[in-house]
Amino acid sequence: MQREPIDDLHALRLDTVARLLVQSGARSVLDLGCGRGELLTRLVSESCFTRVIGIDIDPDALLEARMALGIGLPDPSARLQVRYGSFEEADAELRGFDAAALVETIEHIDPARLGHVERAVFGDLRPRLVLVTTPNQDYNVLHGMPPGTKRHAGHRFEWGRARFAQWARRVAAQNGYVVSLDAIGPPDAIWGSSTQMARFDRDAPAAHR
Repeated sequence: MQREPIDDLHALRLDTVARLLVQSGARSVLDLGCGRGELLTRLVSESCFTRVIGIDIDPDALLEARMALGIGLPDPSARLQVRYGSFEEADAELRGFDAAALVETIEHIDPARLGHVERAVFGDLRPRLVLVTTPNQDYNVLHGMPPGTKRHAGHRFEWGRARFAQWARRVAAQNGYVVSLDAIGPPDAIWGSSTQMARFDRDAPAAHR
């Protein structure tokens, strides 16, 4: 089976998340860990979004994002903002958003601090929809990676499908969300897909819980 090139997979992740956000009916979106603004570029092109904010702790990435998007320092009245911040901490100004995306970000958090992310995003900000993508460690063998290695030097952990599902279901249950699990990228019968995704819905019908 031919593996999808990493660059193509990254574009597929971003396109998938953007499409799901559009389909959700969300009007306001947070990109938590926005990096160089690749998801923001997709979101700002969609007229359905009236407010889009990206946050990141990397000043260089924020500068690149602002340059790519053609914007300056954050303007509270602007439809699009890119600002410095951490999604490990709740920011009262970010409450009330319809949706949030964490695309390939949680694996950059020290596992001992992952609880801070859970409390800030799911417990305090509480967007109606949260989309989380992260590498599927099970699939790493198909990327030709030796056991125990990670896809990026900045990754603090990488989870297989069972561990990610366990985490997602616990977070959903503790915070009043319904979670569904999906995959992004060509599937392998044994190892799954390269990227795994959890969709957390706060207002899902009880029949789907």
